[in-house]
Amino acid sequence: MSSQHSHASGADHKHANHGSLKSYIVGFILSIVLTLLSFGCVMSGAVPHDLILPGIVVLCVAQVLVQLVFFLHLSAAPGQRDNLSIGVFTVLIIAIVVVGSLWVLHNMNVNMMHPAPAMSLGNAG
Repeated sequence: MSSQHSHASGADHKHANHGSLKSYIVGFILSIVLTLLSFGCVMSGAVPHDLILPGIVVLCVAQVLVQLVFFLHLSAAPGQRDNLSIGVFTVLIIAIVVVGSLWVLHNMNVNMMHPAPAMSLGNAG
């Protein structure tokens, strides 16, 4: 009987990683607020044009973090460390691909804009 009880309590412990209704509602409200702030940055005209893109990037990163914490339950808890390390590795690989692509495209653009000078034959004679 005791082995069944410990097994049942272990099964309940596995479901403890899932969020409560309150955490889902908080995550949903934060997602809506961040989305409206992003939309407001562009549509209101109150934000200077030079700050629109950085503002949207900051709000985008905040939105991703809200999604990861409240909906995917990614945290530093001992049961979630494997998922956290996989998430960090994924972000690292994506960053390498994006930065590498931008670097290659920038170098191609620089080299295509300034072609090597053509050889002139000059006046032979």
